[in-house]
Amino acid sequence: MTNKFFTIGSVGVLALAVAASSGCIGVSGPGVGVASIPAPVSPFHQQKAEDHAYEKARYGKVAILPPITDENHIALDPPSDDEVIRALEKVRPVGGSVPGLETTVRNVKGITKEPIADYVDPPRVMPLIGPAQVHHAHYRCTIYFEEITQVGWPIPYQVKVEDGMEVLYIDKEHLHRVGGGEVDTPMM
Repeated sequence: MTNKFFTIGSVGVLALAVAASSGCIGVSGPGVGVASIPAPVSPFHQQKAEDHAYEKARYGKVAILPPITDENHIALDPPSDDEVIRALEKVRPVGGSVPGLETTVRNVKGITKEPIADYVDPPRVMPLIGPAQVHHAHYRCTIYFEEITQVGWPIPYQVKVEDGMEVLYIDKEHLHRVGGGEVDTPMM
């Protein structure tokens, strides 16, 4: 009988030690109690937060380039395919479909990018940057795609658009310093 109590007691102590060292409960130092236990996050909100962080890190910053030296200045940064497809997803989203009821799939066949305008504003003083010029570039992007929509209920059918096309206008800007001095300026 004593051996049985000893076994049960040692298993209980071992279980408490494992629970306390798991990282969720019993953390030493200042804590917030029950609020320190992680809660599940919806995949929709997780994807939305990841997309926002990705776009801010990749496309949300403005480069500060050296001064323009010649009169033949052209923008060297046409929109990437990723940027064009993300803009298309904002205009014609395929997400949000319900599997089994309605599902939409888009297959991109090709993307053309045509420059429309390329011009530089006159110099002006900008806070935290100094004297600079804004270089504008406007592009017309045409996306050719195939879109398949499958409906499963109440009557199963499929709609296939093989020659889908969407025209998007994307504007890009970056800054050029005005004046001399080759000082490395970080991206703002």
